[in-house]
Amino acid sequence: MKRRSLLTVASAATVMTLGGVGYAAHRRNANPYYSGPVSDHFDGKRFFIPGVDTDRGLKDIARWQAQRQRTPWPKSVPSPFPADTPPQRVSGLRVVLIGHASYLVQVAGRNILIDPVFAKRASPVRFAGPKRVNPPGIALADLPPIDAVLITHNHYDHLDGPNLARIWQEHQPLVVAPLGNDAILRGYDDTMHVETRDWGESVDLGDGLSVHLTPANHWSARGLNDRRMALWCAFAILSPQGFHYHVGDTGLGDGTIFRNVRAQFGPPRLATLPIGAYEPRWFMRPQHVDPYEAVEIAGLLGAAQALGHHWGTFQLTDEGVERPAEDLAAALDAAGWPHERFIPLRPGQVWQG
Repeated sequence: MKRRSLLTVASAATVMTLGGVGYAAHRRNANPYYSGPVSDHFDGKRFFIPGVDTDRGLKDIARWQAQRQRTPWPKSVPSPFPADTPPQRVSGLRVVLIGHASYLVQVAGRNILIDPVFAKRASPVRFAGPKRVNPPGIALADLPPIDAVLITHNHYDHLDGPNLARIWQEHQPLVVAPLGNDAILRGYDDTMHVETRDWGESVDLGDGLSVHLTPANHWSARGLNDRRMALWCAFAILSPQGFHYHVGDTGLGDGTIFRNVRAQFGPPRLATLPIGAYEPRWFMRPQHVDPYEAVEIAGLLGAAQALGHHWGTFQLTDEGVERPAEDLAAALDAAGWPHERFIPLRPGQVWQG
């Protein structure tokens, strides 16, 4: 295949990762994932964010692709941290970045995976699309017993269906996801049990540990015809070790959703927030924060500690591989915050508090 054709395929697969095309052709007048009552964020067919428009059409995608000023990434960007071999259980709080937006959270004797992606590509196809530039910070075979898996949304860089099926078969965890994502997950393993919830609802994990689904300024899609047909969310994780707030993807918006989180749960002990995949801003602003906005969110939350993810593993957008960490350092300086208050994690890096 000629180089131009390869680049075209790779660009298309990148768009598919972000939800442009790819899952399966469904009737446009039906929701294949969820059927439920109309609410203030569900119109009977699609979910939405009241007063917020995150949709980008094919003309916007074509404009982005035609005007791209993409900073190339190296083919390999090894993490300075060795792959972690986590302990079986932790009584306190231990957090490891697996890569991109995937975490292992060990808290109060429980092991929780968040958006686990172990695939070589964050893509609906194996031969094209964003490719890992560093291996997972924990090998799949080195995972401790997994008690729960939390899925924020269904984009390919957050929902790795084949490896989720493997995790299900090997660990039988409780899988928690927003409404509609159970249908997608069962497409990879029809025995998988998934607890789905709406924004404002929760799942009790026992022993004082619970997860609460809260809004995020984002959207969902696995293909052309299923945009916003499965819900997306952020998670408030409450445990004897305190409140941990996790966001997979979000735009800043007017900040209301973050003020509401603080009002409901108090300032988090830990906030894990995205800091990458933000250029060009005209296209990404409604759905992906940049590091300056991530620092603003941490301030709105009153987070004691923040950790940054969604950078340095898959090139989804136009900024260079180190740019998010550089911009985060500048944003912290501008806010007058010490750099250790908001750390841009790399695969295998461990934070304990």
